[in-house]
Amino acid sequence: MSDDPRKTGDNALENDEPEMSFLEHLEELRWRIIRSLLGIVVGAIICWIFIDQIMNEVLLQPVLKVNSNLAPGEQPITLQNLKPFGQVLLYMEVALIGGVIIAIPYLLYEIWAFIAPGLLLKERKHVSSIVIFSSFCFLAGIAFAYFIMMPTAMKFFAGFGTTEIENNIAIDEYMSFVISVMLGAGLVFELPMVSWFLSKLGILTPAFMRHYRRHAIVIILVLAAILTPGTDPVSQILLAIPLLLLYELSIGISKMAWRSKEKKENDLST
Repeated sequence: MSDDPRKTGDNALENDEPEMSFLEHLEELRWRIIRSLLGIVVGAIICWIFIDQIMNEVLLQPVLKVNSNLAPGEQPITLQNLKPFGQVLLYMEVALIGGVIIAIPYLLYEIWAFIAPGLLLKERKHVSSIVIFSSFCFLAGIAFAYFIMMPTAMKFFAGFGTTEIENNIAIDEYMSFVISVMLGAGLVFELPMVSWFLSKLGILTPAFMRHYRRHAIVIILVLAAILTPGTDPVSQILLAIPLLLLYELSIGISKMAWRSKEKKENDLST
């Protein structure tokens, strides 16, 4: 009798599945990439249909709200288009990035579906839960950036410096800032999901994360500086704080994953 748990019990069905060759894996990867790109195109088309609402009622709102509630000593922020066809290219960029955001759940599903054949049968059952949780973490990061980071950063811009210098910002620079901060926050909010996955694979342990907590704090501060463009300290601090909290949360998630892993191993050995 084989001692390999992948070939016994509930995982016996995996032996009935033919093993894919290297070329078959490449073919599957190619089709998953094609389907992912089609998902992004569909999302981009949806965003293009509502592009005016996305621009006026979403992306420009942080500036409009700051300008409508200026305190003494604060200057209005003026957005300018400085390039021929600048707004056309900007709208296309926003639609494309919006398409990626809309397609995130489907993109994550394609990624996990490609990885699934290498997992145990019990682990495959969690793919849908992983996709939902990963999507939630990413969208939660975007929401945090939009509702917390952006208004605070815009308020800081309006109130910092001398009134002799006008806050005229190129629209492409503004959009680059907004999009990079939102996507950066969405990515770092995936830390608990990454922690759970690496712990399930036995690569990451809660003891390791606790031992290197001080090193992680330094790395988090560096990441916050990289993911927030420019030299805005407010955005960097606002991103670093949830990152530190997410790291502590990830330690707990890693501990839960290891407990589940050890319990399954004990059940298999008895």
